[in-house]
Amino acid sequence: MTPGTPLRREPPLGGPAGFRHGVAFVLRRRRVLAGLVGWSAVEAVQAFATGYALARALDAGFLAGRPGTGLGWLAVAAVAVVVGAYGTGRTYGGVAALVEPFRDALVRRVVVRALSDGDGAAVSRLTHQVEIARDAFAGLVMVARSFVFTAAGALLGLFLLAPVLLAVVVPPLVLGLALFLATLRPMARRQEAFLAADEAVAQSLGEVCAGLRDISAGGAERRVRADTGALVDAEPRAASALARWSVVRVGALAVAGRLPVVPLLVAAPWLLDHGVSAGALVGALAYLTQTLLPALQGLIHGLGASGARLAVVVRRLTEPPAGPPPPPPLPLPEGRAPSAPAVELRGVTFGYGEHAEPVVRELDLTLAPGTHLAVVGPSGVGKSTLAGLIAGLLVPSAGEVSVGGVAARAEGAPARRVLIPQEAYVFSGTLGDNFRYLRADPVTEHEVMAAVDAIGADGLVRRLGGDLAAPVVPGELSAGERQLIALVRAYLSPAPVALLDEAACHLDPAAEARAERAFAARPGGTLVVIAHRAGSARRADRVLVMDGPGTLAGTHRDLSVRSELYRDLMGEASASAKARPAGPPPPAPSHPPRPLRDADRVDAVAGPGLAGDGGHVIAHRPVGQVQAPGDLADGSALGRE
Repeated sequence: MTPGTPLRREPPLGGPAGFRHGVAFVLRRRRVLAGLVGWSAVEAVQAFATGYALARALDAGFLAGRPGTGLGWLAVAAVAVVVGAYGTGRTYGGVAALVEPFRDALVRRVVVRALSDGDGAAVSRLTHQVEIARDAFAGLVMVARSFVFTAAGALLGLFLLAPVLLAVVVPPLVLGLALFLATLRPMARRQEAFLAADEAVAQSLGEVCAGLRDISAGGAERRVRADTGALVDAEPRAASALARWSVVRVGALAVAGRLPVVPLLVAAPWLLDHGVSAGALVGALAYLTQTLLPALQGLIHGLGASGARLAVVVRRLTEPPAGPPPPPPLPLPEGRAPSAPAVELRGVTFGYGEHAEPVVRELDLTLAPGTHLAVVGPSGVGKSTLAGLIAGLLVPSAGEVSVGGVAARAEGAPARRVLIPQEAYVFSGTLGDNFRYLRADPVTEHEVMAAVDAIGADGLVRRLGGDLAAPVVPGELSAGERQLIALVRAYLSPAPVALLDEAACHLDPAAEARAERAFAARPGGTLVVIAHRAGSARRADRVLVMDGPGTLAGTHRDLSVRSELYRDLMGEASASAKARPAGPPPPAPSHPPRPLRDADRVDAVAGPGLAGDGGHVIAHRPVGQVQAPGDLADGSALGRE
C-alpha cells in the first residue's frame, strides 16, 4: 500500500456474501484446484482397490482353487496402498497453495480494520485468531477432499462388483449424510453461543478478581454475585444445547457409516441367489467398514468441528467492531451560559531538556467546568508532567496552557487551581491550622467539619482528640493520615480546579473513592486525577490514556473497547491493588523530579517563597508557619531531606 492510498474496507465474510466470496476465492485458483483434484484421484486408488482387489482375490483366486491369482490380487492391493500414500503426500502442496492465500487475505482485512478503526485487539487477531482460521480451513479442505474421493472410489468399486449392491448401501448412506448436513447450521450457532458464554464468564471473572477490593469497599457483592452468577449459569445451558446437537451428529454417523452393513447382511442370501458372488459381498463389507466408515468419521468430526470453528472465527475477524461510538462532549447545565474552559491545552509539547524526546507532544485537551477527568498510563509516561503543566510548574516548549481562561503561569492563575502531590505536606501546629491553610478568609468550624466528613477524615480527627485545636506532630502520622489532611485542605481551598497527583495512593480504595467523589461533587469544581487504581478511571466522566507522545480520550466504557493499552492498565492496576499486602504501601518517589531551587531537591513546600517552592501549592496570604526541623517522619533536619 503506497503512502496516501485510502484504506478500502472490505465487506464481512459471514452469511451468503461469505459463501460467494469463498466460491470466488477458490475459482480464482483453478490451476491449484486442478492439481489438488488430480492428486486426490491418485489417492483414491487405494480406496478403490481395498474392496475390488479383495473380491477378485476370493472369486478368481482362492475360492476358484488358484491361490497364485489370489496372492496376485492382494499384491495389487498392496501396490495401491503405496500409490495412494504418494498421492496423499502430493496433496499437501495443493492444500498449502489454497490455505496460505486465505490466511494472507484475513491478515490484510485485520490490518485494514486496525488502521481504519483503531482496533486494539489487532495483535491478538493476527497472532491467534488468524492462525485458528488457517488451521481450521486446512483441516476442512483435507477432510472434505478425502471424503469425496474416497467415497467415489468405494462407490465405483461397488458398481463394478455388482450394481445391485448400490441399491442396498446407498440409501442409508445418503440418509445419514442428509441428517449430518441438517445439523451443521444449528451446531455452528450453538458452538458460537457456547464460545460467547465462555468468553463472557472469563471476562467477568477477570474483572471481578482484579477488583475485589473495590467491590468490597463499595458494598457491591450482591450485585456482582448476581451479574456474574447469571453468566456462569448461562454457560452450562449453552454447553447442554451444544451437547444435544452433538448427539444428533453421532446419530448421523451411525446411520451413514454403520447402518448400511445391516441391510447388506440381511439381503446376503437374496444377493447370492441373484448372481452376486461371495467375493463381491466380502468386498462390499470391506468398502463399508474399511473405507467409507473412516472417511465418514473424518468428515463428520472434521467438518463439524473445523467448519463451525472456521465460520465463527472468520465472522469475528471480519465483522465491524463492537461498541458504542465515541460519546459527545458533556453539555453545559441547563440555563448556563458558555464560559471559559476550566482547563485548556492547545498544541502543548514538553520535554525534560532541550534535546530530549518530548514527554508530551502536541496535546490538545479541553475540560469544561464540572468535568471529572482521570489520567492513566504506564509508569513514567508523563502523567505527573501533565499535572505539572496544568499547575504552571512546568513551562511547555510549545503550545499554551490555561486554567479558567488565564495562562497557567500568569498572575492570578494559582488561585484557580490546587495541586495535591503524592507527598503530602503537613506542618507542626493545630489540626485546624493545617485544614484552613489555603483559605485567606475566616472558615467556620462547621464548614471545616463538613469538609472533614466529605473527605472521610472524621476518623483521624477523633483519633487526635476530636477537636480542631488538637496539636499535629507530623512524625506521628502515617502517610495516609497526612494525605487525608492535605485532601481536606485542598477541598476547603477556593480553587475551582483540583489536581490529585496520586494524592490518595496511601489510602485504601474505599477512602480514595470517597475523597474523589467529594471533589467531583464540589459545586462548579473540576477534578483531574492522576490515577493509580482502576477504580479512579471507572468513576471519572472522561479518561485520558497517555502512551508516550500519543494520547486517547473517552469514557471508561468507550476506551475499554477502543484501547488495548487501557484494558491492560485496568487489569494491572486492579491486580496490583489485589496483590498489595495489608497496611500502607511504601511511598513511591515523585516522577519526574521537578526543577526546584534547592540543591538537595526538596519537593515544593506549602507556601510561596520558601526554599524549594515550585509554586504548586496555592496560598492566598503570607505564610504564617515554617516547617521546623523534626517535623519529618525520620526526625532529621529539613535540609537533609
